[in-house]
Amino acid sequence: MTAGRVTLERLTGEQARARAAEMMEIYGVAFGEPPWSEDGFGVADFARRLAADTERPGFAAVLAGQDGRPMGFGTAWPTRAPFPTGRAYDRVRAELGDETERRLVGALEIDELAVGPHARGQGLAGRILDLLCEGAERCWLLTSPQASAAIRVYERLGWERLTGPEAKVAVFARQLL
Repeated sequence: MTAGRVTLERLTGEQARARAAEMMEIYGVAFGEPPWSEDGFGVADFARRLAADTERPGFAAVLAGQDGRPMGFGTAWPTRAPFPTGRAYDRVRAELGDETERRLVGALEIDELAVGPHARGQGLAGRILDLLCEGAERCWLLTSPQASAAIRVYERLGWERLTGPEAKVAVFARQLL
């Protein structure tokens, strides 16, 4: 049996809420592994965050699938001024200091990027990021410094690492113009 073509769909907030179960499925398997080791509570927390995030101005999502099975997704929105606090924002500011406002405010913030283990090694993360970042001049994202596979992907895709190897959070940026 031959697998069908991989499809990528760009979603609005309303469309993402309607497809939340598919994103939760991928979130659970992608972030259930180290270094995140998310459990059912983490997936439920993601679902609550997603519901709130879809209401943000400029929210966009990309959902990848094949033969009706979700493979990966990404969510994003423009970072508003002043630079936010809470979540991981405080760690980002602690690492970047005065560069935070200049480098990140106004850029498209990739909040989540998840590719299921069954779909890795096919360039899907790059395809999701490309579609998610389409039309943005600048983008940024962060990951755990222990997420070596993710860091290798971002570096291979040409994202610039803004934080050093000893930082408590790995922040990457990409200028698209």
